[in-house]
Amino acid sequence: MCSIFGIFGLQPGDDLQALRQQSLEHSQRQRHRGPDWSGVHLDEGAILVHERLAIVDPAGGSQPLLSEDGQLVLAVNGEIYNHVALKAELKQPYAFQTGSDCEVINALYREDEPASLLNRLNGIFAFALWDKAKGRAIIARDPIGVCPLYWGHDREGRLRVASEMKSLADTCADVAQFPPGHWYDTATGELNKYYERPWRDYDAVEGVEVPLQELREAFEAAVHRQLMTDVPYGVLLSGGLDSSLVAAVAARYARHRVEDNDKSEAWWPRLHSFAIGLKGSPDLAAAKVAAEMLGTVHHGFEYTFEEGLDALPEVIRHIETYDVTTIRASTPMFLLARRIKAMGVKMVLSGEGSDEIFGGYLYFHKAPNAREFHEELIRKLDALYNYDCLRANKSMMAWGVEPRVPFLDREFLDVAMRMDAKFKMIDKSRVGQSRGDAQRMEKGVLRAAFDGYLPDSILWRQKEQFSDGVGYGWIDGLKAHAEKQVSDRELAAADKRFPVNPPQTKEAYYYRSLFERFYPSPAAAETVPGGKSIACSSPAAIAWDASFAKMADPSGRAVAGVHAAAL
Repeated sequence: MCSIFGIFGLQPGDDLQALRQQSLEHSQRQRHRGPDWSGVHLDEGAILVHERLAIVDPAGGSQPLLSEDGQLVLAVNGEIYNHVALKAELKQPYAFQTGSDCEVINALYREDEPASLLNRLNGIFAFALWDKAKGRAIIARDPIGVCPLYWGHDREGRLRVASEMKSLADTCADVAQFPPGHWYDTATGELNKYYERPWRDYDAVEGVEVPLQELREAFEAAVHRQLMTDVPYGVLLSGGLDSSLVAAVAARYARHRVEDNDKSEAWWPRLHSFAIGLKGSPDLAAAKVAAEMLGTVHHGFEYTFEEGLDALPEVIRHIETYDVTTIRASTPMFLLARRIKAMGVKMVLSGEGSDEIFGGYLYFHKAPNAREFHEELIRKLDALYNYDCLRANKSMMAWGVEPRVPFLDREFLDVAMRMDAKFKMIDKSRVGQSRGDAQRMEKGVLRAAFDGYLPDSILWRQKEQFSDGVGYGWIDGLKAHAEKQVSDRELAAADKRFPVNPPQTKEAYYYRSLFERFYPSPAAAETVPGGKSIACSSPAAIAWDASFAKMADPSGRAVAGVHAAAL
C-alpha cells in the first residue's frame, strides 16, 4: 500500500516544471504512506506521483507502472490478491515490466472495459490509470473503500486526485471523497458505479442459510489470500473475536509455511501479534490469553492517558476526520502502529468489517426483525469507508504499516452476506443460555463456525468496541478533558462556528476545533458524515429503541441492558 497523487487535464500553456515541483511538494505530505521510494511521470497531459511502501516485489515494482510502449501509466495504492489468476486469464500477451501485483491492471485495461476489469479484481485499491494515446484517465476505488481516495479541481479546472485530503485541501475548493465501488472516466466526464450485489436486497437473501463449514472455509481462504507479502508481517490482536479469528487462521498457515515449501509467496514462519491498551485494559488481558493459545510471538504495549492526549492533534491531522468514535479508536491504533514500525513489521492483518457483516455492535440486540437487521448491515457496509476502514488505514499508514482486512475480502463478503439475517440475529429468549448456542449473543453464527479455534473465553467474549477495550478510562478521560477545554457558551453557539455538522457535545466540539486547525475549508468539513449514533449505529437505527434518542453515544457501553459495563 502506498499513496498516489495525480493532475489531469493539463493544457498547452501550463508550466510543466512548475506543476511537477508543486506535485512533488503536495505528494510529500502523504509520504508517510510510502517512505520506501518516490516515482514521477510527467507528460503534456498528466502528472502522476507515487510514494511507495514496498510489500510485494520490494526490489522492483516501483511506480508509476508503465507499459512496454510507455502509453499506459498506472499509479496504485493497494494490493491485488488474485493477480496470478488474472494473469493466467489474459487473452493476449502482455510484457510485464515488474513483479508488482498491481501491474495486471494495465494488462487488463488493454483487453477489457473498465467496469468489467474492476469487477474481476479481488483486492483493496485506489488507482489512477493514464492512457497517453487516448488522453484518457480512469480513476477507481475498491468496492468497500478500504483504501482512501480524494478528488477535486484546482482553480484552473484541472482534476486532481490523492490518497489523502491533505494533498488537495488547499488547492481544491471542492475537495471530496471519491466514492467506493465507482470509476471515473475523464474522456466522458462520467462517474460510474461498478460494484453491485444481489445480497444488498433482503428479498434476495430471505430464507438462505449458509452452512457453517462454507462460512469457515471462505474466511480461511480470505486470510490465505491476504498473506501475500514479501516482507515481515503480523496480526493485530485485541483479544476480541474478530482479531482473534484472523490471528488463529493466520497462525495455522504460518506454522506450516516452511514445510509447504511454497516459493510463490515469501511468508515469515514466526507470527507476531500486537495489542495496546491502558494499564489493566480488557483488551490487553484477553489478547494475552488468545496469543498463548495460538502460539504467536506476542507484544502487548501499554500507553498512558497523557500519551494519548498528546497525540490527538497529530492523529486528527492524519486521519482527516472529526468523528468522535473514529478519533477515540484511532489514537491507540496510531500509537500501536509506531511501535509495530519500530520492530520492522510492514504489514498487519486486522479484524475490521466483521461487525458490519454479522451485526456485532451491541445495538443490534434491539433490531426488531431480520429485514431491518439486514438493511442496517447494508447501511453499515456502505459507511465503512468513513469510519473503521478510514481509521485502520490512516492510523497504520501514518507510520508506513499496511493494514489488511480479510473480513472485507470480496469473495468472503459474497458468502457471508447472502445469509438471511435471521440466522445472524440475537434470539432474546436464548440470551444467557449455554456457550455454543449460536444465537445467544452477537455474531453467534461466526462464533459457532469457528468452534475449537479459540479458548471459550475469547470465542464467546462480549463485543467490546476498540475504543472501549483499550480501557474505559480512555473515553472517560477524553470527556473530562473536553469539559475543561470547551465552555457551555461555546457549545451553545456551535452551529454558528461550525454550520456543517455542528458538534453536539463538548468532546465533539474539541475534536472539531483541532480538525479545523488543519482543514479549515467548508468542503473539508463536508467530507465527514454527521448524524446521531448510539454505539456506532447509523442514524436510522436509533428508531429501534426509544431510549436511544435520549442517550446517543458511540461507546458500546451506551447500550444499557446489553453491555456488562453499561454507562
